Amino acid sequence: MSTIFSKIIDGEIPSEFVYEDEHCIVINDLYPKAPVHLLLIPRKPIINLDDLSDQDQALMGHLMLTIPKVAKQAGLEAGYRTIINTNKGGGQEIYHLHIHILGGGPLPFA
Repeated sequence: MSTIFSKIIDGEIPSEFVYEDEHCIVINDLYPKAPVHLLLIPRKPIINLDDLSDQDQALMGHLMLTIPKVAKQAGLEAGYRTIINTNKGGGQEIYHLHIHILGGGPLPFA
């Protein structure tokens, strides 16, 4: 299944990468909910958390360790919020796993 994220990863849709490595990319959210709103997206097309397998353990660990690096690079030393939406009821709109990194001012939700 092709998503906007897979098209960005494949270069079909131009996008500026804030960060990239062999396992993931980070882009600015087109509809930011905070002064800094980044999306960390694995290159592997996983639909959401419910579709993870044991083989994804190292990838997920890599993503978790990448978050603080990217947050620091974005100037979020005071703190940040991470969000993973899963399925329609969890607010997921694009069915390619991604992690929202928000900060730099007032944050949505309590």
